[in-house]
Amino acid sequence: MTAVAAPVPHAQVVCRVLVVEDEPDIAALIAYQLAREGLRVETAGTGQEALSSIERDIPHLVVLDRMLPGISGDEVLRKLRAEPATSGLPVLLLTARREQEDRIEGLELGADDYLTKPFSPRELTLRVQAILRRAKEGGAMAGGSILSTGPIRLDVPSREATLAGRPLELTRTEFRLLQTLMERNGRTQTRSQLLEHAWDVESGASERLETRTVDVHIRRLRAKLGTMGLWIQTVRGFGYRLKAPRAGE
Repeated sequence: MTAVAAPVPHAQVVCRVLVVEDEPDIAALIAYQLAREGLRVETAGTGQEALSSIERDIPHLVVLDRMLPGISGDEVLRKLRAEPATSGLPVLLLTARREQEDRIEGLELGADDYLTKPFSPRELTLRVQAILRRAKEGGAMAGGSILSTGPIRLDVPSREATLAGRPLELTRTEFRLLQTLMERNGRTQTRSQLLEHAWDVESGASERLETRTVDVHIRRLRAKLGTMGLWIQTVRGFGYRLKAPRAGE
């Protein structure tokens, strides 16, 4: 495993990123691009090396290739999501598979976002920055610190979610998505709006992110909410809205 220091001496290192990629040239490119942004970047060439590194010191974000020798990237992601200490660790998945179903499968495994090879270094940087920004903010957005809709309750500062008083295990992305829908209760949000607010992507940059990402995370969020997941309604041709039934309905 190698570490890459930011090339700009005065750049402030605010986050640590682990890049898991078995192709040295690609790993070096990613590490260099992210280090230019002032990030501390470490690399791992195998899934086992990545898991060992994370066990020693959990990073702020993992850039994870799906196709790894030995333990695959998918298996690494499953292990991370199964452990309480890393269940919410942000993961950006890299894949050479361009088929839509393959990419959806990666999101369903628990990835926060995905990027298809070959990719633009600028796009990689934008996605990493967006993920780290919302993780750093801890889900805090303008508005009240406690949100509630029926039995769903979000404590924004502590990033805790409960459903009928029971803990609701959400990833950072799922938390932000639910928070955005609850803050705009009853109002339809387009996929682009959700990318900009829940994903914290700057206006315009969301056009470079596939809105299918929103659909997959909505599906995962609905599943975790159980019957309350039906409250997240699809508005055909526009996007989604959260609408709780009125008393007696």
